[in-house]
Amino acid sequence: MPFTSDPQPIASASQRSLIVIATGVVLALLYFGREVMVPIILALILALLMAPFVRLLLKMRLGHAYAVLIAVLLLATVATGLMTVIGSQIVHLAESLPQYERTVQAKLQILHDLTIARLGAMQGEAGKVINAFGASSVAGQGQAAPVAPSYTNAMEVPVLASPWNAIRSVLSSLWSPLETAGIVLVVLVFVLLEYESLRDRFIRAIGGADLRATTAGINDAGERLSRFFVSQFSVNFGVGLAIWLGLAAIGLPNALLWGALTAVLRFVPYVGVWLAALLAALLAAAVTPGWSLLLMTLGLFVVVEAIVSQLLEPQLYGHATGLSPLAVVVSAIFWSWLWGPMGLVLSTPLTLCLVVMGRHVRGFTLLGILLGDTPALTLPQRFYQRALSGDADEIIAAARTFLRQRSIARYCDVVLLPALQLAQMDLAQKAIGPEQLLKARTAVVKVIESLGRETPSQPRWRRRTSVLDEDLVHYLRQQREHVAGRWQGPLAVAPGSIVLCMGGGNPYDDLATEILVRILRDLHVDARHASLRDVEDFEAEIHPEATPNAVSMIHVVNAFGASGWESSDAVAREVRKRFADAIIIAVLLPHLLETQEPPELGEYIDRIAQSFEQASQYTIEKFMK
Repeated sequence: MPFTSDPQPIASASQRSLIVIATGVVLALLYFGREVMVPIILALILALLMAPFVRLLLKMRLGHAYAVLIAVLLLATVATGLMTVIGSQIVHLAESLPQYERTVQAKLQILHDLTIARLGAMQGEAGKVINAFGASSVAGQGQAAPVAPSYTNAMEVPVLASPWNAIRSVLSSLWSPLETAGIVLVVLVFVLLEYESLRDRFIRAIGGADLRATTAGINDAGERLSRFFVSQFSVNFGVGLAIWLGLAAIGLPNALLWGALTAVLRFVPYVGVWLAALLAALLAAAVTPGWSLLLMTLGLFVVVEAIVSQLLEPQLYGHATGLSPLAVVVSAIFWSWLWGPMGLVLSTPLTLCLVVMGRHVRGFTLLGILLGDTPALTLPQRFYQRALSGDADEIIAAARTFLRQRSIARYCDVVLLPALQLAQMDLAQKAIGPEQLLKARTAVVKVIESLGRETPSQPRWRRRTSVLDEDLVHYLRQQREHVAGRWQGPLAVAPGSIVLCMGGGNPYDDLATEILVRILRDLHVDARHASLRDVEDFEAEIHPEATPNAVSMIHVVNAFGASGWESSDAVAREVRKRFADAIIIAVLLPHLLETQEPPELGEYIDRIAQSFEQASQYTIEKFMK
């Protein structure tokens, strides 16, 4: 099969059962061991983030221990300073909240009048109608009045806590995060001290037999994670700074708090920045009686996030993570379910490690395919699969995207021709049914028609039946003859302005020849598809209006690579007898997976082109002289 270059062995039922059991055990260990796993994994990820800085300090000829100590102290200082700023701003905000009580009550009253009050009025009118219809059903029936619940007026007098109890309450609430932070810092120090040793141990543990592949995987993971975290930290710091300055400029209180929260929450994929925007918008709605500050706050977040996500991040990140957008969302849901809020923060780097492992470890290939951003199918395979499904519109849309940056000839070389060769292989193995063949032929015709400048003269329903009944190449050529005449153009032309394209005599050569004609005509070259029989028929007729020596170049196309050299040489020999002054170019298109060197120039051939792009380049060079 053309799609499976490296087939995987089919797992037995017992192997599948073991895989399911092992997956369940791993998930259970991750869930029940999260109190231990989360600090260790966080420390490992921070080590990847701090490793470039440690290497920079080592280049400054500091000792390894001193470099690690300085890096960890710097990280702890930044984290402590950030938490101190956020904490002090939150305290200041809490002290200022009573000042906004009247504004909040007034806006809540406005929202109440616009929503709940109107719904209540509607409910009251509807209740009158319902009561009018239901009054007769309850007439004469005695109803006991509802007894209001009794409440005691006695209130418990709160016992004032002693200073020791207050201190103990604060310490107990802070103990868990301080404990986690301490574990992370300790593990981080030892990981950075033994960074190279841990990498060697990991390589020996998972891939001692294949040192090259394992080393490539470890280096790939380290580089991707380091690049991603450094870039993300820089971008988030810049976004937080921009939000701080912008909110301070428009007059929102505690602007530093919202800038710091934005920088921190932006590590949460997709929703973090908008959570910070929502909190800032709530404060903006409580500060002033009007709504202008709220709108300006939301507008600032939208503008900053749009600029960063659409302009800056694509330039800095590119595809550095190697994750598909869907994989980021799914991994955020999975890891947050497994490890809570910390899992949401760690979801992207953890999933990135799985994708890198899938690229370099054979047993995790499925994860690389499902979670990575690398296309699961190559461009030719996608073309062939869409053609078998009859989805020509999607093929044409993908072709237009490709042609925005590259030429038609390049598209035919790297997409269209390999896709046709895949179809040829399946046809030879009789792996395509009549219905799939019809869909594929129709899709290929639509795509090839979109490459040329000729407008199809038949309606779409007529073209569908023609594709099934007629020869594919004859049908495509007939479309051009309906527009330009039997000889595909006028015979009275400028001397040396016509380029003939001729196949080797089999249907695949003729189809490739038709594609080359459309490529050249798109370049404003008067290219025409002809066979030896067409040349003989033309010579047997009298054409007084024909320009002598109109043909200046002849392309002899062969779609079978070097194995079809003899047929191309035979056609070139016959053509040379009739067009002695024309330049004959043998277009030897490589066959799928062929790496053979082209043969040397023969007696009748002037040049050899190994692709549509090279053939079109030779033609342009000839006409530009």
